Amino acid sequence: MRSMKRHTIRRISLVLGLLATLFSGMVEAAADELIGQVLVASPQMTDPRFAGTVIYIVAHDRSGAMGLVLNRSFGEGSLKELLRGFGLENPSADGIIRLQYGGPVDVSRGFVLHSPDFNGAGTRLIGNGVALSSGFDVLRAIAAGNGPQQRRIYLGYAGWGPGQLEGELGRDDWMTAPADSAVVFDEDLAALWEKAMKGAGRSL
Repeated sequence: MRSMKRHTIRRISLVLGLLATLFSGMVEAAADELIGQVLVASPQMTDPRFAGTVIYIVAHDRSGAMGLVLNRSFGEGSLKELLRGFGLENPSADGIIRLQYGGPVDVSRGFVLHSPDFNGAGTRLIGNGVALSSGFDVLRAIAAGNGPQQRRIYLGYAGWGPGQLEGELGRDDWMTAPADSAVVFDEDLAALWEKAMKGAGRSL
């Protein structure tokens, strides 16, 4: 009798262990689905750091999430002067570039979202025509005139700890919408939130 009980308990334990493994895989798969999508702040978002923002998710797993705000900037300036500020000289660099606000975390840290026509040591392909670089090699390539055709330079990022973003999604602080290069490199920052709201199936 005791042997049968032990056998039954062992079988239940094995089933529970299998279910736990499957559930863990489902959680990771669900998390991965957010990479390359945008978070759209809901109209009731009260945090002034994120109200009216559209955030492109570049990393999301059980350890947390990371994204870059698409529709806020520090301002525009000369590409030549911006490169000089990073310690890179290119007298022939011309044009105006926007330095964008990626989020409130570590605003001294820089990132470049760009088209996949550049692939350096610090580059990771996100998908749908978007790649992310965090090394100086992409800035050196831009300075040399052979960088990615499309690029957005960011300082700072938005970050969430384990389970934090899932909780905010559960409270409807954010909506999600698919994203591609047209969204990421949209020049009209003022209209991007409203466009993204429509992409998420909501209208104002």
